[in-house]
Amino acid sequence: STSVALAQAVASGCRDVAGRSVSVALMPPFVYLQAVIGAVSSSHVAVGAQDVYFEQDGAFTGEISVSMLKDIGCAYVLCGHSERRHVIGETDDLVNKKVTAAINGGLLPVLCVGELIEERKAGKTAAVVERQLRKGLAGLSEEKLSAVTIAYEPVWAIGTGLTATPDQAQEVHAL
Repeated sequence: STSVALAQAVASGCRDVAGRSVSVALMPPFVYLQAVIGAVSSSHVAVGAQDVYFEQDGAFTGEISVSMLKDIGCAYVLCGHSERRHVIGETDDLVNKKVTAAINGGLLPVLCVGELIEERKAGKTAAVVERQLRKGLAGLSEEKLSAVTIAYEPVWAIGTGLTATPDQAQEVHAL
């Protein structure tokens, strides 16, 4: 499949990353997770899921738990990706539950934050990102915070042909 070919190419291209302070992870759709995990198993490339459900166990048809992801070899999970927030309707509070569940279950969450074009034009970038950070990380100890990777993902630059300039990205990174 193309997911395996891409994963193998990424792993091959990342051979020199070993031993450096860089982590590389792929986040394929659920149906390709096991194949991608197999394709990169002898490399330094990790694999994560695009989403997770916050409940540890129970009857939640169609949801994927932290333990399920751990069972197949996932190390990371995206939490709060813009499409989950803006298309699916996930709230900051739900994102926080997912971040917390991931850490408590032994996964490394990648908390995605970013603003819509209307929010950027209105000068609300800092307020939006700060809200997403504060609410997404609420209740986590300093030790648990160290497990989180924060990904700035300007929503207005996804699939629009627009790109964030280095200065725009640095402005948010400094925040």
